[in-house]
Amino acid sequence: DVSGSHELLYFLSGMLPRIQIRDAVGRAPYVIPDYRNFVRKLVFPLETLNVVQVFSGLVTELVALVIFVAGLLWMRGSVPASVVWLPALIVPQILMTLGICWFLSALGAFVRDLGQVIGFILTLWFFLTPICYPESGLPKQAVSILEKNPLFFLVRAYRDVFLEQRAPQLEGLVIFSLIACVLFFAGFAWFYKLRKSFADVI
Repeated sequence: DVSGSHELLYFLSGMLPRIQIRDAVGRAPYVIPDYRNFVRKLVFPLETLNVVQVFSGLVTELVALVIFVAGLLWMRGSVPASVVWLPALIVPQILMTLGICWFLSALGAFVRDLGQVIGFILTLWFFLTPICYPESGLPKQAVSILEKNPLFFLVRAYRDVFLEQRAPQLEGLVIFSLIACVLFFAGFAWFYKLRKSFADVI
């Protein structure tokens, strides 16, 4: 299906997971400097600042998801039953995003220009993911390299459940979930280790 409506749905389904990740990760380096008053309050759980940002990005994604589903109903007349797999994608997506945000927010307290660097990396990450171009048009060698990108799997899985009417690849989902858990715990450990020094550098 190379119709304009399919191309639009293809693009928007790929943008759905990126919305939440981009919003949260893009703001992460600024969390500690922007909330320096909370840093000086020893009883305040600083790690919750990132949690709020991640779920704020998730709310934005959910709003976009409602609009996308409405467009899907209008263009195709129905929503496939495979969308029941969506929570299995969103949960590890949240864990991965939160782990990355904890890492970047802790590092951002020491590296003041980190936010600008992350902005560039997010743009590069966007173009290294088949969101605005078809995966089928890539050489096999490129696909084998880009598949190492966690967002590559996530975008493909969103398209599987919404457009292809099938469950996401089980092996890929397990690997993605494991990577998300590792990033989650590693990010929290990094944040917890550095948080004692935040007051000295802010």
